[in-house]
Amino acid sequence: MKNYVVAFLLLFAIMGTQAQNDTIKKNNLGQNEVKLNAVFLLFGSFEPSYERNLSEQSSVGVSAFIPFDNKNFDMDLNYYISPYYRIFFGKKYAAGFFLEGFGMLNSMEQKYYTTSVDGHYSYWDEDVTDFALGFGLGGKWVTSGGFVFEVNGGIGRNFFNTNNDDYYDYSPIVGKFGFNVGYRF
Repeated sequence: MKNYVVAFLLLFAIMGTQAQNDTIKKNNLGQNEVKLNAVFLLFGSFEPSYERNLSEQSSVGVSAFIPFDNKNFDMDLNYYISPYYRIFFGKKYAAGFFLEGFGMLNSMEQKYYTTSVDGHYSYWDEDVTDFALGFGLGGKWVTSGGFVFEVNGGIGRNFFNTNNDDYYDYSPIVGKFGFNVGYRF
């Protein structure tokens, strides 16, 4: 009887250690991510981004916005380049809910106006380059195969060209949002 009990316990111990080895997954995913904003493609602009994971709770990256179809994208934004830093609060490696701080070098087409002596207005356009700082938040999900889906939004304020009363439609507030898809390698 002792032999049966010892054999049963030995068999159970071997099966238990085998089960533990099968459930441990190694994280073969890399530290780099490339992503593309899927919503902006629908509206005629291209926003790729690159992100480098520094640790399981932080990352740095840069995104660039380039419109290619002004008929569908009715906005005066010419381009922006936006570096960012993120802090993650999820349980997975560099994924889950995050807070973001960003800078944004942007160029916009601004409309100016002047009033003549007889009360008529004259308008003209000019490209204005500005720099903004802002913050945002979002969420990131990563599959075991390395595919990334991300939803984010943020708001910031331009620091230059904000006190000119000749602007017709200038707002010092900038925003960024995205539904990004990509790959971690």
